[in-house]
Amino acid sequence: MKYLIVIVGPTAIGKTAMSIQLAQHYDCEILSCDSRQFYREMTIGTAAPTNEELAAAKHHYIHNRSVTENYTVGDFEKEAIAKLDELFLQKNFAILVGGSGLYVNAVLKGFDAFPEITTDIRDLVSTNYKQHGLTYLQEQLQEKDPAYFDKLTVENPQTLLNPQRMMRFVEVCLGTGKPYSSFLNQKKNTRSFIPIIIGLEAERNLMYDRINQRVDLMMAAGLLEEVVKLIPYKNLNALQTVGYKELFDFIDEKISLPFAIEEIKKNTRRFAKRQLTWFKRNEDTKWFYFRTEPKEIIQFIDSIILK
Repeated sequence: MKYLIVIVGPTAIGKTAMSIQLAQHYDCEILSCDSRQFYREMTIGTAAPTNEELAAAKHHYIHNRSVTENYTVGDFEKEAIAKLDELFLQKNFAILVGGSGLYVNAVLKGFDAFPEITTDIRDLVSTNYKQHGLTYLQEQLQEKDPAYFDKLTVENPQTLLNPQRMMRFVEVCLGTGKPYSSFLNQKKNTRSFIPIIIGLEAERNLMYDRINQRVDLMMAAGLLEEVVKLIPYKNLNALQTVGYKELFDFIDEKISLPFAIEEIKKNTRRFAKRQLTWFKRNEDTKWFYFRTEPKEIIQFIDSIILK
């Protein structure tokens, strides 16, 4: 049997360190599933593994793309599954680690297949969003796919406030002439591996303290300088993310630097809360306190394997 050990949890909880120890124990390789660590220009603000960590275990999908590339969750699913097929020819284990729930689900369950959307449609939706704001996207989705709009309103209202997700919904509606929801819940591809999903968690106050400390360390490591270098690309989707957009606002003299840093901390804490909400939905996840010794998690994994 082939086993994919999946390490999930909120940002700054210690997923990277745990995944390396498990990779060393099971003599296997790691696939990163962090949608921001794909980009080579974004190192400090994404808390990408250090050179020492990368040397401690073989990693894939760290800094393998440029922010200028259009890289979707569907692209990642295809590449990750192909890589797993390759790795499982030699090993019985592989590790998937990251906090991007949508990307984790794509690997575990498959991703709904959507038609390619032309650049013209993408540009049109992006331009309209910049000119008319989030309300435009919400109105377009309500008009083109009222059932899905109503579903989000009841079950996941935060999605209606996410510009990237909303632009995607509207792009599909306009580009295909069909409701976005008509492409959902299609038959998924079967997987050739058994997933073992490990969640890491901590008390909320402790989790938030770790996030605040990490942001301070990022600033000390040169996050502002990293963001300055990315000014020519600040409107790209990859950079519409916590830790970058706040500092762009500082550079544009919209806010002060201390306020920007506090906003990064606040928005990262909110992001971590959303991550936990997402991952807690999966009843197959076995949760461990983040300071649990690796040997205890290894014992749990071995108990699954030996069943």
